[in-house]
Amino acid sequence: MKFKILSYVAILLVLFTVSNLSAHCDGIDGPVVKSAQKSLEDNNVNYVLAWIKPEFEQEVKNVFSDVMSIRNQNEEIRKISDYYFFETVVRLHRLGEGEPYTGLKPVGREISPAIMTADLSIEHSEIKKIESLLIGAVTESIEEKFEVVMNRSKFNPDNIDAAREYVEAYVNYIHFAERVFELSQSKHSHGLH
Repeated sequence: MKFKILSYVAILLVLFTVSNLSAHCDGIDGPVVKSAQKSLEDNNVNYVLAWIKPEFEQEVKNVFSDVMSIRNQNEEIRKISDYYFFETVVRLHRLGEGEPYTGLKPVGREISPAIMTADLSIEHSEIKKIESLLIGAVTESIEEKFEVVMNRSKFNPDNIDAAREYVEAYVNYIHFAERVFELSQSKHSHGLH
């Protein structure tokens, strides 16, 4: 079980530090906007408040109230006001994570396979595919780093370039293991992306 947790943590670390492809909470088809849509459909702001830190709750409620008061005037106003609400909740969600808001992302953008598979695991109440994906990715990554270290470990001490290549591989391997372990000990990791 601990290996599985470490594996999840390692792949998340890699995914959240490699690129912005990981972030999906800022997408039109992401979970924050989906919750905002449900709030608007049911006239119940509470669906989206779970994504918002308490200090931003009143701002969301105010915008929600403003949007609900005008959105049924016509289709154009509904689209514009809904979009404004989506931007507000995503911006405040990102702010609560300590991350910048860079606009709403379109449907169909590239998203990490780990995020898509994790979302599907929740949707289908089935964890096996995400376990396999994450454990496989972490195993592959640590094995590659280990192999590089081992290949570079038999250097001639008089070859400083080779010695430095070994040290670079060693540091990469050790720091990866250290970051994975530290992240596995953390209670909260959502702010990483």
